[in-house]
Amino acid sequence: MQTFFPDSVLLIFCKAPIPGQVKTRLQPTLSAEQAAAAHRQLTYMTLDRAFQQPLCNVELHCAPDASHDFFQDCVRRYPVTLRTQHGSDLGERMQQAFEDALGRYRHALLMGCDCPSLSADDLRCALTALNQGHDAVIAPADDGGYVMIGLNEAQPRLFSNMNWGHDQVMSSTRRRSEDIGLKVYELDSQWDVDTYQDWQRYLELTNR
Repeated sequence: MQTFFPDSVLLIFCKAPIPGQVKTRLQPTLSAEQAAAAHRQLTYMTLDRAFQQPLCNVELHCAPDASHDFFQDCVRRYPVTLRTQHGSDLGERMQQAFEDALGRYRHALLMGCDCPSLSADDLRCALTALNQGHDAVIAPADDGGYVMIGLNEAQPRLFSNMNWGHDQVMSSTRRRSEDIGLKVYELDSQWDVDTYQDWQRYLELTNR
């Protein structure tokens, strides 16, 4: 497949849709099975966006591994490569994914699978920023975290000893980036689906 950014890769982090283990904050308003179905729907939405424009190669980084039937279905639906996440926490898994990807590509973007506001144009903008000399690109989240980060070199200090459930993740990442001396490009703030209210917001968007 011919792409606009052949030396770049998009890494999408995704958990297997096991009831009771994904989108737990949508419960108990949704059942565990309904929350897992919401997770599947959001992942398909994310993959649709990733392939809306022929931007770059796309990898789905699976947890706990790539054997789940859902991931096999993703491969049938999309020209995506499956990989397994490795590491004891989110920061270690992200760092290892970047180290692996940047051994194969010059630029890498990493995102989750539950951000309805992040568009194909946003992805293209992020890849352009990396290709034009920015060391990093980040899409902040309204809740104080971020929904996407891109790098040209692995940066372990951005991911180690970070409290990922905290509302200061983005501000901590900004401070660490400044300390390292990274030239960072920030996209507009985004929102993702964490709570039932977020899920309702997503459904209202899709039903317009």
